[in-house]
Amino acid sequence: MDSNLDACGVPAYEKDDLDRKIIEHFPGKIVRKDLTSLMKRGAGIPTYVLEYLLGMYCATDDEAAIADGMARIRKILAENYVRPEESEKIKSRIRELGQYTVIDKVGARLDEYRDLYVAQFTNLNIEPFVMPDEYVRQHTKILTGGIWCIMRIQYLRPEDIAEDPLADIFGDDPAEQRGRARKGRTSGKGKRGPEDSPFKIASLTPIQMPSLDLSELVSHREDFTTDEWIALLLRSAGYEPSALTPRERLHFLTRMVPLVELNYNLCELGPRGTGKSHIYTEVSPYSYLLSGGQTTTAKLFANNAARAGQRIGLVGHWDCIAFDEVAGMNFRDQNAIQIMKGYMANGTFGRGTESFNAEASMVFEGNINDSVSNMLKTTHLFDPFPPEFNNDSAFFDRIHCYLPGWEVPKMRSDLICERYSLITDCLGEFLHAMRRRDFTHHIDRYFRLNSDFNRRDEIGVRKTFSGLAKLIFPDGKMSREDVRMLLEYAIEGRRRVKEQLKTMAGIEFIDVKLGYTDMENPVEMHLVSVLEQTDDSLIPDTTPQAGHVFGVGRSVADEMAVYKLENKAVNGNAAFRMEGAGSNREVRDALNAAFEQFKNCAPRLAAGMHVTSKDYLLFCNDLQAKGPSAEISLAEFIGLCSAASGRPVIAGLVIPGILRLSGSLEPVGNLADVLRVAKNAGAKRILLPMSSIADLQNVAPELIGAVSPEFYETGDAVAAARRALGL
Repeated sequence: MDSNLDACGVPAYEKDDLDRKIIEHFPGKIVRKDLTSLMKRGAGIPTYVLEYLLGMYCATDDEAAIADGMARIRKILAENYVRPEESEKIKSRIRELGQYTVIDKVGARLDEYRDLYVAQFTNLNIEPFVMPDEYVRQHTKILTGGIWCIMRIQYLRPEDIAEDPLADIFGDDPAEQRGRARKGRTSGKGKRGPEDSPFKIASLTPIQMPSLDLSELVSHREDFTTDEWIALLLRSAGYEPSALTPRERLHFLTRMVPLVELNYNLCELGPRGTGKSHIYTEVSPYSYLLSGGQTTTAKLFANNAARAGQRIGLVGHWDCIAFDEVAGMNFRDQNAIQIMKGYMANGTFGRGTESFNAEASMVFEGNINDSVSNMLKTTHLFDPFPPEFNNDSAFFDRIHCYLPGWEVPKMRSDLICERYSLITDCLGEFLHAMRRRDFTHHIDRYFRLNSDFNRRDEIGVRKTFSGLAKLIFPDGKMSREDVRMLLEYAIEGRRRVKEQLKTMAGIEFIDVKLGYTDMENPVEMHLVSVLEQTDDSLIPDTTPQAGHVFGVGRSVADEMAVYKLENKAVNGNAAFRMEGAGSNREVRDALNAAFEQFKNCAPRLAAGMHVTSKDYLLFCNDLQAKGPSAEISLAEFIGLCSAASGRPVIAGLVIPGILRLSGSLEPVGNLADVLRVAKNAGAKRILLPMSSIADLQNVAPELIGAVSPEFYETGDAVAAARRALGL
């Protein structure tokens, strides 16, 4: 495809086979995405707003008509779309012409003291003015975040108010009437209010398709192969399907499931730059993005102070609420998380004495700043959530699917679609209309879920399956293999949730082997795994080299981590050199303290050890890139003993503990965290003082069962070394 512009400013274009099909079956509902990219440059408006205009003037393959349409849209964007820096210019134009049509986002709130709706634009800098009641009643989302509209705004001067020939019947002098208009209707304190503004909305039209014949659109599914239909959906959302693998295409489609499925809870965590929020800001006018993830209980769920009928918050007005950055999620009301858990479970919640029902889906997006393999060895994949969520397994159990954002490619130029597709708003209306349909039963035509499924697992898998089926097979015509493909993907998304819950809460979520049987062969079980859950271990269950030990402790960045300490003894005169420990003084002092205690105590370990006749080299391997730690001095003491004696520590052992320069040993704190990190790193044994026995009573049995304690006499570093070396 040649991207050069012709004389009319329209990019030259050569249709492919899918283009021709789209043009044939969806006349009047199509757009060339390269035109969207071209027109969007410098215009900070959502894609669905721009394509609404392209759909009005450029929904054709006639080059001359497209050129005329683009010229008109350029004029509209130049003269009618409100840019913040041109706000005063637009206000002046409204005043000089008496009325003018603008494109902007408008929101409103109820002023209960004046009993009127107060409106404000996003870009047009007009003081608050009155929003007519009828528009609020017709378009309730004006009250919950605002909507993009085409509006005719009037400017009424006092002298423009026509004289009322019958005013004197009510005792009003027409001259006095105009005088009051000049002064404005002020409050008792002399302050002007929204009702005094000369700006009035004469007409308002939301930027969205007036109607969509869903049956007609779905009827065309049979004219496309499955791959072609998936490509059509992805193109319409702005993605180029030919640049994606089949699995990546499913990931991008899964982002649309919250828009097509009622009360669906999706989590996507991954690297930056993968376009997580694109669908929820650019594609659908029915989704609401909470930037930064911050909101209030009243705004999100219900405001008890509002009048009856207007109390329900965002969840009652939008199809989908997306939290843009989960790490920043914050609620002032401590009950908010409990309300959210109830809502995510069944779509209901209570505020005050009232109970509410809503259908909005919840999407939780965020960034992962470490490799997935490292995260799985030290924590779980929900770790980016803030602390008030992080250990709440009941909250995460309500998530229906965990989309592996680390498998989604970062947005590149070749991933941006520049071919024919449906108008974005047509896709948005299709998603909205399909929410009322239920495709969960299609699973039961061919397959049965296995016994590891609990009720929430089944709900999650069925909802993910139903959403993808409504997207890819909206006519319900699916073969056995079509159903199998979507079912396995849905099970994987739910199992990823269960695997993290198992790490967090242990035996309560031990049943993670989710799978299914085929009704044609019910004896054979098909288990579905998650790709990132491998058997690789940082701490292998094999005997290490002498001098090599694994320590566990909190890093200087306050993260629990595992370290490999590689010690080597060579001929010398008791010098100690270290690499990989960084320049942090506390860390280096801790390792030097271990060496000083080694020189003092090693003769007690085994007779005949000539400590002073060797030099000792340490390489500190920060296996998980968490930064150095000052809490691995006991592990280094034992590593030095191992190197000097030529005897390895026992297989699969991890060593926590702080050995001070004085020779004292600190108690092992945060034992549950230590054991969890050790387990995730693959350790089979952990070296603990006898004093930790009492603390183990508060640790999940699964952790103790996975990592067996090896006890030594409390406070005795030499006893710890003997135990580790099997002496």
